[in-house]
Amino acid sequence: MLDTQSNRPELPPEIARRRTFAIISHPDAGKTTLTEKFLLYGGAIQMAGQVRAKGEARRTRSDFMQMEKDRGISVSASAMSFDFKEFRFNLVDTPGHSDFSEDTYRTLTAVDAAVMVIDGAKGVESQTQKLFEVCRLRDLPILTFCNKMDRESRDTFEIIDEIQEMLAIDVTPASWPIGVGRDFIGCYDLLRDRLELMDRADRNKVAESISIEGLDDPKLAEHVPAHLLEKFLEEVEMAKELLPTLDPQSVLEGHMTPIWFGSAINSFGVKELMDGIGTYGPEPQPQQASPRQICPEEKKVAGFVFKVQANMDPKHRDRVAFVRLASGHFKRGMKLTHVRSKKPMAISNPVLFLASDRELAEEAWAGDIIGIPNHGQLRIGDTLTEGEALRATGIPSFAPELLQTVRAGDPMKAKHLEKALMQFAEEGAAKVFKPSFGSGFIVGVVGALQFEVLASRIEMEYGLPVRFEPSQFTSARWVSGDKPAVEKFINANKQHIATDHDGDTVYLTRLQWDIDRVERDYPDLKLTATKEMMV
Repeated sequence: MLDTQSNRPELPPEIARRRTFAIISHPDAGKTTLTEKFLLYGGAIQMAGQVRAKGEARRTRSDFMQMEKDRGISVSASAMSFDFKEFRFNLVDTPGHSDFSEDTYRTLTAVDAAVMVIDGAKGVESQTQKLFEVCRLRDLPILTFCNKMDRESRDTFEIIDEIQEMLAIDVTPASWPIGVGRDFIGCYDLLRDRLELMDRADRNKVAESISIEGLDDPKLAEHVPAHLLEKFLEEVEMAKELLPTLDPQSVLEGHMTPIWFGSAINSFGVKELMDGIGTYGPEPQPQQASPRQICPEEKKVAGFVFKVQANMDPKHRDRVAFVRLASGHFKRGMKLTHVRSKKPMAISNPVLFLASDRELAEEAWAGDIIGIPNHGQLRIGDTLTEGEALRATGIPSFAPELLQTVRAGDPMKAKHLEKALMQFAEEGAAKVFKPSFGSGFIVGVVGALQFEVLASRIEMEYGLPVRFEPSQFTSARWVSGDKPAVEKFINANKQHIATDHDGDTVYLTRLQWDIDRVERDYPDLKLTATKEMMV
């Protein structure tokens, strides 16, 4: 493995073999299909489902919410662990729709690297760019997979240029496609000098690989039609001249991304990508926390919650907190301190995820992601340690951009609605505000599709039909400052004040003018659009 920082001690082998990464992309670039193929190669699923496959049997494994199965999109981030060669991969699948960006931002705080999936016909799209910015903030190493090469796609150089220009990152080809669209026959692996041929007939079959001695080997001509071969050799010559060579250190620092070409649905190019993650991806990295950072080689266990998922199993009202272990060797039944409440928690039934199949986790190491079933004690941003008061930092909570009032279809069920909303608020699926005037709740989300998801989940999981109505407010800001100043402000603006599910004061605004006015009239108050989850 490549050494990231020369002064870090070597990690224990069990931790060093872990690779924790997320897959990011624009909707429909083929992220969930790629996840399935990873599991197929990791030996986890025998038959990979397609997002819009026929019949219940072959639904994709990582989409477990009813809505995800109906619409063929991923709505919540799911975590999976599997072995590949000597490595243990922990993969987090994130929703690509911009409507669910908040969940994705949080997920990216729990991984050490990202795999960016790009559609060969469309190149870099808006959502890819947004997610990439988040990776850039955290200097995550990024590996790129250009998918859908078996359909009509753009010129290879054009795609590489676009990534370099739009994302300001050096791109180096790890493989090179031969032929495009209907003529696409496979790729040449530039790192290991092998020719990989694609089998169109059997989608779940691993591609055959032919070892080649350099590019002027006559064996190439036996397998590649002459007109494709000529174009391919010419392109590779250009690529070698024009594009930088792979520098592993630069990849780990997040300045360079290797790009693989392939077609996830035909299981092609996926294995090379997985080898690449193993070879060039980072080991578990130190986690930012206050008062000090947590290093993976520490003997004591520490971890933080980056996501809470309620009702994963429709038969039980359960909640699972997804925890990224930052250090140590965790064993089932350990007592860990819940830092926010300072109470000890015995963790007796932690689970490892294989998409929606969970197994009891007897042990887990730094870098792993485990689920802890609980009844609402664990919230996003909470830290669990063996007694030391550490707090993981940098897990954001964003101000919602869309606010609507929510009412239960049956007025007698208002109490149940409150419970359902509180559960979603703690899960981080939506912000719930209780206005100081009037009844009802105001629900804030980042994207419009989330209202539909909420309504469908409240109905499925709680049996409550609800309706969302437009509200007069357009955005919300958290208010902070000295107590007397805040109270004076609250009394002057009663009709704009609400509290969120933690009981913090929120100022609901109609226009940008409201925000400017407050900043002018109350210089000693701070209005913020994000709130650190750890309070």
